[in-house]
Amino acid sequence: MVKLIAMYEKPENEAAFFEHYETVHAPLAQKVPGLQKLVMNRVYADAFGREPRYVLIAEMHFPDRATFDAAMKSPEHRALGQDLMSFAKGIVTVLFADAEEG
Repeated sequence: MVKLIAMYEKPENEAAFFEHYETVHAPLAQKVPGLQKLVMNRVYADAFGREPRYVLIAEMHFPDRATFDAAMKSPEHRALGQDLMSFAKGIVTVLFADAEEG
């Protein structure tokens, strides 16, 4: 499995951020071809009692590298990336990971 992991730092306006994420961004993500699952992890605490650095960690799951590579070249993913920069530029880190379940 391959994952795209997006980690979002605290935005200036959390309510507006989550409204946009849930009503615009997540539906766009669901349209990316080959996507098996979208997981949205809302961060509520840091294990060491600090203010959490991230408010949301999202995971897009793909079955394999070939499917992932094709998805990243799709018009749907380009639209998703454009939307991402419209509301999360400067507060998002995007990682690609090979995932093993065990």
